[in-house]
Amino acid sequence: MLFNLPPSLVAALTGFLSGFLLSVPVGPVNLTIMNEGARRGLAWALMIGFGAVAMEVIYCALAFTGFASLFTGKDIKTVMELGSFVFMLYLGIRFLRVRVVAMPTGMEAQIQERLHPRAAFAIGFVRVMANPGVLLGWIGLAAYFISREWVQANW
Repeated sequence: MLFNLPPSLVAALTGFLSGFLLSVPVGPVNLTIMNEGARRGLAWALMIGFGAVAMEVIYCALAFTGFASLFTGKDIKTVMELGSFVFMLYLGIRFLRVRVVAMPTGMEAQIQERLHPRAAFAIGFVRVMANPGVLLGWIGLAAYFISREWVQANW
């Protein structure tokens, strides 16, 4: 156990720190918040951020509840430790090497075009929902945190 802290506190600290660190790299949602905030004001930007956070929480819950039982077996735990390490290394290198942050293209743009959100909350929600990499990232983080027993797969 980390510094003999209760498991729920370790899980809360892990969630807070990982959420904060994941919000630092500039991506399409951050650009949308900045652009729309400059055009329409702080309240509009906050609602876009709340929509993005709501979808992130849904993806996080899916990753931890849907895949947590897969990460508890001894053999799978070992494979997931290696896989999550490689995945986190890849993400770190990718974020360090990015030069230009572009708006969504391909499948993300098609989903946004089809749903065409108009409300600020919906814009943030759909922008995150249209990015399958967010769900894959949460699955990788779930594997990483559960395999190191920072978060317990108990509920």
